[in-house]
Amino acid sequence: MNNWDEKSIRDVYERIKDQAPKHKFVFHDPFWMLITTVLSQRTKDETTDQAALALYERYRTIEGLASADVSDVGSIISKVGFWRVKAKKIIMIAQIIRDEYGSKVPASMDQLLSLPGVGVKTASVVLAEGLGIPMIAVDTHVFRISHRIGWSSSKTPEQTAQDLMQIIPKDLWIGFNPTLVEFGKAVCRPVSPKCSMCRINEFCEYYKKKNSKEK
Repeated sequence: MNNWDEKSIRDVYERIKDQAPKHKFVFHDPFWMLITTVLSQRTKDETTDQAALALYERYRTIEGLASADVSDVGSIISKVGFWRVKAKKIIMIAQIIRDEYGSKVPASMDQLLSLPGVGVKTASVVLAEGLGIPMIAVDTHVFRISHRIGWSSSKTPEQTAQDLMQIIPKDLWIGFNPTLVEFGKAVCRPVSPKCSMCRINEFCEYYKKKNSKEK
């Protein structure tokens, strides 16, 4: 792994931001961001967004979703992967937040992880992007990009997140995940990445190895 100094990291991140399309959150409200992120697991973004918006149009509030009928919720999110399981979980999430947290999304990792269907990635997204608490969430895009660049060589998303939070300046943590997600969709794709047009290829271990094999 490269020995990264802060200046180099900031330079690379600024280049990524410049080249990545701007991420558009469906919701900025932490509760609906939480629900959307739970729905997004193993589901395409467009399908997730449509389902989350339909839920919001129907129920509007934490209390509304908490008192919803599971079959009604299921019919609304039926195009989402594992929708039957998720319908039960998101109602339970709403009920727990209503009953145990006074209808406010809890602002700690441990409390979020205690909610059904919420893992480290989901909790990190909600903390950083919904509640403004610095955190780095590692999904498939962040994992792939950080390994290709050489920011991490760890085998799990959780350990990769720890690696990143050791080297990425804390003032960059909020917004880091959505920026890399968009960069991963547009440029650093899982298959056929656009290495030749990538503005950080000079820093990228993956690109260097790929080039050496082709020569």
